[in-house]
Amino acid sequence: MPSALAAYRICDFTGQLAGAGATKWLAAFGAEVIRIEDPVRQGRWDILRGNPPYKDERRGIDMGGAFNNHNTDKLGITLNLKTDKAREILRRLVALSDVVSENFAAGVLERWGFGYDALRAIRPDIIYVSNCGFGHQGPYSRFKTWGPIVQAVSGLTHTSGLPDQPPAGWGYSYMDHTGGYYMAMAILAALLHRQRTGEGQWVDLACTDAALTLNGPALLDWTVNQRGLRVAPVYSNRDQHGFMAPHNIYPCAGDDDWIAIACRDDAEWASFSALINQPWTGSFSGLSARLEGQDELDRLISAWTSTRDKFETESLLRAHHIPVGAVQKPSERIDRDATTGRFGLWPTVEHSAIGKVRVDGQPMHFSVTDWQQTRGAPCLSEHTRQVLTGLLGYTDAEVDAFQAEGVL
Repeated sequence: MPSALAAYRICDFTGQLAGAGATKWLAAFGAEVIRIEDPVRQGRWDILRGNPPYKDERRGIDMGGAFNNHNTDKLGITLNLKTDKAREILRRLVALSDVVSENFAAGVLERWGFGYDALRAIRPDIIYVSNCGFGHQGPYSRFKTWGPIVQAVSGLTHTSGLPDQPPAGWGYSYMDHTGGYYMAMAILAALLHRQRTGEGQWVDLACTDAALTLNGPALLDWTVNQRGLRVAPVYSNRDQHGFMAPHNIYPCAGDDDWIAIACRDDAEWASFSALINQPWTGSFSGLSARLEGQDELDRLISAWTSTRDKFETESLLRAHHIPVGAVQKPSERIDRDATTGRFGLWPTVEHSAIGKVRVDGQPMHFSVTDWQQTRGAPCLSEHTRQVLTGLLGYTDAEVDAFQAEGVL
């Protein structure tokens, strides 16, 4: 099957989630992604490299499960960029690459002598895509940040919570993942522009600004009405705009089991009322009554759901065309639901050290140029000799000498 991005090569400095997740998409669709790491710091450019989760009892710099998940089908080389010879190797690699991608703090590649002007001097049509917390311009550009900080500064954290409790936030590194999606789109857009015009460019992506774009309704409400979400208690599972009730998550029988139920209009509420056959439903026959009494409505629905199995309740309500979904735990989503398996969402790859392991796939399929993931993330320096001899034209003797001199 043809690969959609097989014509492109990425010289990749990305790490963690926000960058590595972006270039994983490109690799899955056939781009040759050559990941650069530092041999001296032994993988500490990317803290996920040797960190949990692990497949088994083995530990080490090549055993990190999250690192493997975000770097499938990439090639991995090491360069000690404190040495002149390593910098010359990098220049040769850039000359043969379409994209240089990184998600260091602003200015790191510039300090190494590989900012955009230097890259453009090596290859005039190079695409340089940088992804950092606050971008390379503005008063915050000198600050470093992390996914949860981005979410807080952007306002996303404030928009999720329960009444009379602190903001719940959006989970661990939500914007690291989402920032990776934005970065992948940015790379593809820049490649499309170059294909049409022959012109490369620098794409300066600020992850905090990307997060701000996800605040739309809250920012609009403040701009138009000078009203913030804390005017009324934040209740992230409820319909914040007063169009639907019930619209919430309700407890079920079992260990931390829950179900989502929403009624979009009076007709669906009437169907729900007839189905559960409870004497109190008549008190909530209109939307205004349900909105005004939403606390009591949620309490009564919770009493009905709390003795029921979530999947049985899901099937019952679904059969009566009531919007519903069981809140699924990771084990249930991966192993219970056969649809994700048939869709190929959890492919098994072969890692040189870990062995066979399941990873995240891609949530779409192309009829002609589909993605594939077969190879695990590179072990540290796994493909250095292959890239230097096969792509850059160095001899084995030269690579041996580089290794002896601490260049690789």
